[in-house]
Amino acid sequence: MICNEERGMEKEYKIFDKKIYLSSPTRHEEMRTYMLEAYDTNWLSTVGENINEVERLTCEKVGCRYAVALSSGTAALHMAVKLAGVKPGTPCFCSDLTFDATVNPVVYEGGVPVFIDTEYDTWNMDPVALEKAFELYPAVKVVVAAHLYGSPGKLDEIKRICEKHHATIIEDAAESLGAVYKGIQTGSFGCFNAISFNGNKIITGSAGGMLLTDDKESAEKVRKWSTQSRENAPWYQHEELGYNYRMSNVIAGVVRGQYPYLEEHIAQKKAIYERYKAGFRDLPVTMNPYDEKKSEPNFWLSCMLINPEAMCRQLRDDQAALYVTEAGKTCPTEILETLAKYNVEGRPIWKPMHMQPFYRMNRFITREGNGRAKTNAYIAGGAIGKDGRPSDVGMDIFNRGLCLPSDNKMTPDQQDIVIDIIRGCFE
Repeated sequence: MICNEERGMEKEYKIFDKKIYLSSPTRHEEMRTYMLEAYDTNWLSTVGENINEVERLTCEKVGCRYAVALSSGTAALHMAVKLAGVKPGTPCFCSDLTFDATVNPVVYEGGVPVFIDTEYDTWNMDPVALEKAFELYPAVKVVVAAHLYGSPGKLDEIKRICEKHHATIIEDAAESLGAVYKGIQTGSFGCFNAISFNGNKIITGSAGGMLLTDDKESAEKVRKWSTQSRENAPWYQHEELGYNYRMSNVIAGVVRGQYPYLEEHIAQKKAIYERYKAGFRDLPVTMNPYDEKKSEPNFWLSCMLINPEAMCRQLRDDQAALYVTEAGKTCPTEILETLAKYNVEGRPIWKPMHMQPFYRMNRFITREGNGRAKTNAYIAGGAIGKDGRPSDVGMDIFNRGLCLPSDNKMTPDQQDIVIDIIRGCFE
């Protein structure tokens, strides 16, 4: 909704006949070959050559010893949380600026997520806030860290802090398959790690995920748990709780057919990111950042952050948003509404977990300590930290940022039009 009249744009563009997506599934002919192979051989179950090969390819790509193909990245994270020993009431430090699949598996096991704020350099878990969290809750032994939009977080610092406090790292690499940190693939830094082949990821299987580990016993446990925990007996014998989490051999065929094109997908996504960066170079915005000296993202999604001084007034509740148009300024809501008029899909930045209604009672830690109740008008400085920057970084990025259409089927000419449409919002 808009509080006053829509601003007139100097240019009007034809509505795209075919929708420009945020990130749509990618197809290759090899997918058909492997899917038909599963059909022709009647391996239409959760066993088969496609599954075996996808596990092998994943180990080869990521550099882990063992990979277990599962129904989703969320299932992989659930198994990781279970392996890490999370029990009812166990507190776990979790990335705050992420999709809820990162943290929901903690709750599946009865654990209690404690959210760690974000830093501006990579938009990932803030090591300063993580260290502060260990000062407040030294007994915590599990840290779930995500790599937002395919950009690696500050892994050196996070690993060093976790080693100091004898905490297990679960690495959520669902969005970052193919991204590297200091030459090493994400998905190999934690004790237990997860990747996703969901329908809009860098490799799209329509579904599917993978549990990654260097520990053979842990991999074997997950294979058992994910097939209903069947025991070695002539009948169905169950001595512990099991899950129906194994990947389908058909879906594995889809994933298998895309693996040879992973680097091509990354190159396409990087080109999109760089075209946006060049197209916005004179606007009061920045792109989602990464450490150019230490990392190379997979550039899964390109995102934009509007400078504070270029933000028009914007108000959001849990389901709607209002804004007031202002010359020379804009906001994520206005840009997304404008893109939608032309049949172009964008999205807000993932809403931080500590702002979600389901998790509003969970603890939230910033670089200065407890992040709850810091916006009270009677507290001097309000929501500004001692360093003069917003104390709640994740909320700030959510308020000022948006995910741009990053589909690798979008042509350069189409992207140029998208860039022009966005530029018009700043006029």
